[in-house]
Amino acid sequence: MAIFQGAGVALVTPMKADGSIDYGKLRELVEFQIEGGTDAIIVCGTTGEASAMTHEEHIETVRFVCEAVNHRIPVIAGTGSNWTETAIYLSKEAEAAGADGLLLVSPYYNKATQNGLIAHFTAIAEAVNIPIILYNIPGRTGVNIKPETIAYLCRNVKNIVGVKEASGNFSNIATLMSLAGDCVDLYSGNDDQVVPLLALGGKGVISVLSNVAPRQTHEMCAAFFEGDTERSCRLQLEAIPLITELFREVNPIPVKAALNLMGMEAGPLRLPLTEMEPDNQAKLKKAMEEYGLI
Repeated sequence: MAIFQGAGVALVTPMKADGSIDYGKLRELVEFQIEGGTDAIIVCGTTGEASAMTHEEHIETVRFVCEAVNHRIPVIAGTGSNWTETAIYLSKEAEAAGADGLLLVSPYYNKATQNGLIAHFTAIAEAVNIPIILYNIPGRTGVNIKPETIAYLCRNVKNIVGVKEASGNFSNIATLMSLAGDCVDLYSGNDDQVVPLLALGGKGVISVLSNVAPRQTHEMCAAFFEGDTERSCRLQLEAIPLITELFREVNPIPVKAALNLMGMEAGPLRLPLTEMEPDNQAKLKKAMEEYGLI
């Protein structure tokens, strides 16, 4: 059984003016997501600026979100690292903090061979007892997890259950589902490709868009699973102009700007990320107005 089906939000981490984590606002964002029908919360991922957190902050943020959610929907913690030992440490701590599952990005910078990826993910999986979703985003990590590798891991490691696919390579995704669709829970990592990926057997999306439009993203998936592919497709296409602006600059710069425009007070970013350029923020604001968010 999949950890979740539908729209999971890749949640931002709100910050105070001094750069510290704003846990009060984080609780508000959790409630906004649950009220909006979000099917799962993914904490401390790319969108949550996990790579700019200390280990202590990372673990405390996971613990806080698990407590705030209180089992109403699944919480999945991003615990990947380019060093296997760090990923094991974060994964064990996230499990102890109450996470329902883990999201493991492929090792970045030092990369790995496919055999190295198998060894890396297997070692982490053997250290915990909760299900794991792999995260394939070669544009950020510099390494692609091949379809054969994902299929092998999902077939041979009992708690590796799926993949967040953000490669955009639909030929590879189709190959993966051909090889092992019966044992791979497939999630889109790209908001502009949700419906096409669902058509290949996907379970849903791990979404940036859901931060500002949880209800619409949930409905996009729900309509598809209910057999109303026409409505699902319409919701996907209606969101494209906004999605374009949410990725005008590197994520999560635009989505934090969008939440701030909505009065959600997500706060600033941690360096090396900087505030959205004024011209781009104007384009984002216009797209949000046309989508009905502000």
